[in-house]
This record gives sequence, C-alpha cells and structure tokens, in this order.
Amino acid sequence: MVNLTSLMISIRQNSRFVKNLRIHIRNLSVETNGGNNGREEIESSEKLLNLTHRKDVSEIAAEVGKVIRSKPRWEQSLLSDYPSFNFHDPSFFSELLKQLNNVFLSLRFFLWLSSQPEFLPHPVSCNKLFDALLEAKACAPAKSFLHSFDFSPEPASLENYIRCVCEGGIVEEAVKIFDVLKEAGYHPSVETWNFAFQSCLKFGRTDLIWKLYEEMMEAGVQKDVDIETVGYLIQAFCNDNKVSRAYEILRQVLEDGLAPCNDAFNKLISGFCEEKNYHRVSELLHTMIAKNCNPDIFTYQEIINGFCKNGKTLQAFEVFNALKDRGYAPDMVMYTTMIHGLCKMSRLEDARRLWFEMIDKGFRPNEYSYNTLIYGFCKIGNLDEAMKLYKEMLDSGYKETTLSCNTLILGLCLHGRTDEAYDFFREMPCKSIVCDVITYNTLIQGFCREGKVLQSIDLLKELQAKGVQPSTSSYTHLIQKLCQLGNVQEAKEMWNDMHNRGLQPMVCTRDHIISGLCEKGCVVEGMEWLITMLKSNLKPQKKTFCKLIQSLIQIGKLDDSLSIIGSMFRVGYKLEEGILSHLLDKLCENKYHFVESKLEEIINSN
Repeated sequence: MVNLTSLMISIRQNSRFVKNLRIHIRNLSVETNGGNNGREEIESSEKLLNLTHRKDVSEIAAEVGKVIRSKPRWEQSLLSDYPSFNFHDPSFFSELLKQLNNVFLSLRFFLWLSSQPEFLPHPVSCNKLFDALLEAKACAPAKSFLHSFDFSPEPASLENYIRCVCEGGIVEEAVKIFDVLKEAGYHPSVETWNFAFQSCLKFGRTDLIWKLYEEMMEAGVQKDVDIETVGYLIQAFCNDNKVSRAYEILRQVLEDGLAPCNDAFNKLISGFCEEKNYHRVSELLHTMIAKNCNPDIFTYQEIINGFCKNGKTLQAFEVFNALKDRGYAPDMVMYTTMIHGLCKMSRLEDARRLWFEMIDKGFRPNEYSYNTLIYGFCKIGNLDEAMKLYKEMLDSGYKETTLSCNTLILGLCLHGRTDEAYDFFREMPCKSIVCDVITYNTLIQGFCREGKVLQSIDLLKELQAKGVQPSTSSYTHLIQKLCQLGNVQEAKEMWNDMHNRGLQPMVCTRDHIISGLCEKGCVVEGMEWLITMLKSNLKPQKKTFCKLIQSLIQIGKLDDSLSIIGSMFRVGYKLEEGILSHLLDKLCENKYHFVESKLEEIINSN
C-alpha cells in the first residue's frame, strides 16, 4: 500500500501531472485521515442533487446521444437545441458515455465541449473518458487527451496507460510516465515493468530497456525482480550483440536455482550460433533439458538455422533428425532450411528425400521451397532436372518471379550456358518480371568467367542507365578480368566509379589491380597500392606479395623487394624457396656488401 503522507512530501512542483497527482492523493488522504464527516456531507449533497436531476439528465443524455449518432454536424445546433441545459455537468457526461457506448463519439463531444467559452475540465469527466480510451486501446487519442487537458489520472490508470501505449508501440511515452510516477513516489507493479520491457524488445528499443531497468533499480524494487525480468534482460543483451553479458546473467540465475523462459535460451543459442561458439550452443541445450525447460520447436529452429548459415550442415542434419526422434514435428520453414543447407553441400539425395517427406507430412512446397531445390540441381549441373522442377512449380500455380528467374540464370551461368541465361534474362521484362541487381551481377560474373568482357561492361552500363544501384559485386569480377587482360587503366577507372558511388571495394579487388600493374610493368605503382593496403590494415593475398617481389627483383629494385619481404613476414606469410633463391642470386650479382647479413635476416625471419 502507498504511504500517502510520504508520497505527498516526495511530489515535485515542476510537472503538471505530478501536481495533479498531488491533489488527487490529498483527496485520498482526506478520505483516510478523519475527513469522513465532511466527505459524507458532500456525498449526501451529491445524492440529493442526483435524485433531483437524474431523470432530466438521463433523458437529455439519451436525446443528445441519438443526435450525435444520427446528425452529421450536430455541433452547430446542439446549444440552440438545449439553450438552458448545462452540458458541463459531470453527471450528464457520465450518462452520455453510457448512452453513446462509443468512446470516439464521446471524445468528439468532449472536444466540442472544451471549445465552448468558460470551459473548465471536470476531473470526473476527464478520468472517465481517459479510462474509456484506455479500455478501447486507443493509445494515440489517450496520449493526446492526457497532454491536452489539466487533470489527474489515478496511478492505476497511468499503469494501464503504460500498457496501452506499449501495445501501440509508443514506448517512449511509457518511459515518460514511469518518470511521472517515480516523481510522485508511486511504484508500478513488476508486471507493468515487465510489460514495458517486453514491448521495448518487440519494437527494437533496447536503449529504453536499460533506462527503465536503471530506474527500476533506483526505485528500490530489486527484491521484486522476477525471472521474467531476467529473461527480458538476457534477450536485450543478445539483441545488442553482448552475448557474453547475457550468458553471465544466465549463469547467475541458474546458480540461484532459477531458469528463464525458453525465449531467453533461444536468444542466447541464436547469439552463440552467430558467434560460431557451438560449444556454448551444446551446453545451453543440455542445460535446458537438465532444468526441465524442454527445448521447443523454436529452440531447434534456432540451432538448425545457425548451423546451416555457418556451413555446419551435417551438425544441423543431426539436430534435425534428433528433433524428430524427440517427437517434434518440423515445420515448413525448418524443412526448407534443411533442404537448402543440404543443397549447398550438393547432397541432393538427402535433400530430395526431405522434399518428399515434407510433402508426405502435408506441407505444400511454396515458391521458396521450389527455388531451394532448383538451386541444388543447378549447383551440381543437373539443369534438366532443374528445368523440370521449374515447370512443376509453374504448373502448381506459382508465377515466375525475380527470385525464380535469378535461380535459373545462376544455374545456367555456373555451367557455361551464359547465352541461354542471357536469352532468359531478356524475356523477363516481357513477362513483367523485374531484373534486380542480383540478376545483372549474375550475368556480369558469368560473362566475365567466359572472357566476354564487352558484354559484361554493356550490362553494367545498362544497369546504371535503368537506375538500379550497382553493388560491389557488380564491379569486382569486371575489375579482375580487366586486370587479367591488361586493361589496368580501365580497371582503375571502375575502382574510382565504385568510390564515387560510396561502395566499399572487396579486399581482393586491390590484389587484382596490384597484379595487373605488375604485369604491365608498373611495379612501383603496384608497390604503392600494396603499402596503402597495409596502412589501412588490409591483408593482401600471399600471391600478391610474391608477384610484387618477383617484379621488383626483375627490375633491379632489390632494396624495395627486401622491404616488401619484411612486410610479408609481418602479416604472417612465408617466402617461397624459388623467390628466395632468385633474390639471393641478384644480390650476389650486384656484390652487395650486406648480402650475408640480409641472407641471415631473411632465413631467420622465414
């Protein structure tokens, strides 16, 4: 129970809500502290007044309710229709609320009433309308009403308001109301705190979770914090990619003999899957079983998805089969995820078996499922089976989409059938199918693989002309091919175009340019590119180092070659014996006085 005396003392003067709460709580304290006689007299007067006017008020409320429901512009004539009636009477408004039985019409009437001269909001009317708005889950109107009129909602109403705005996604407003209640000395229930935590998680506002939790601790409700609160904190840490912190909290509550809900475990499992910490994933799974928090379908889904995403398809397959052994029935998403993982490993027999098992379980393959298996057949080069499945997908009622077309184009390009892929690409606009950046990138890569650079460049220009934003992949393969063909200047122009578009080149793109410069005899410029990479904390490929060192040796820049060798050792590479022998021969030919010392240094470093 709230200590009313201390609550009144703690109320601050700088908030309208807090001032109103003070008045409200003073009234409560009058009722509780010997003011009963005065209160009884007031109540008797009100009863007498109600007995005298109830019939008139009820009748007029019923009439006005009919007018409001049936007359579009009742605001223009209501005063003239009832010239002597006091619409400000709170008992009338209470009756009207009942008659209308529609909170939005009631709000419309109240707003009209507030526009009248000498309007003063009556606390009873304000509170009843506010509570009605909360009951209707009308969070936006309730927020506007609260901030527009000077009245004091009861603390319980403000708790309901917190829940209402949280459900509506206005979680910042909920935090403000917590502050109001804190200043008034009123402590919301832990259930209300948890509801706010849950809503902040739902709407991705972990920043507000930490603010609320800090206020919760300051309010001195540590002893009331329950395992549900802990579960939300664990999930918030995981959402902020602080999985280790979340794990620390879990260990603490487990030591106390408690265990959070499955959602918290599932979040942690997902986080450790992202970090590829499979030891922790296994540990958490066993912990759940030991604590009687039986892993649910979502737990297994997180594990399977995490394993598949990180190339651990065999482990995912083991979990998938264990899931069925434990009596769980995989859903459509899990079947498709597992089929996709098996297709990536080219295990089409297993994928095909799961496909038919999925159908036998009553799941009708959707477009994504079809494309997953089509991709699998394309990957192993069985394009005839891929086309057969594609036709089956269309016969099942699914239309061709950008995704399905991209899947087939990729399969054709992977196996040297770029001309067929290009014809398929040209048919897409005729079928009102959008060609996206993935469509163009797949064809650009396919043409580059076959040495058809001009066609690739034309596709890049077409992509840009159509207003499609190119990606890093749009340039990478083209730059590589241009460098291999000796067109380094054109490759560098494409590099500059990437930068001008705000795209971050892949590290290997710089390797291609360095190798191309060396082939063209621009070795010094190639060395400058490599030094720039090192200064940017980028690691060139070993073959790039070797190519540059050999080129420097050939043009007699032995000091520079030694410098590059030193850099090569520092990033963790070893020097090939052939290059080392070539370098020593050159050093001896030039009778360098430091050959012996450099030889010893290179051998020791290598």
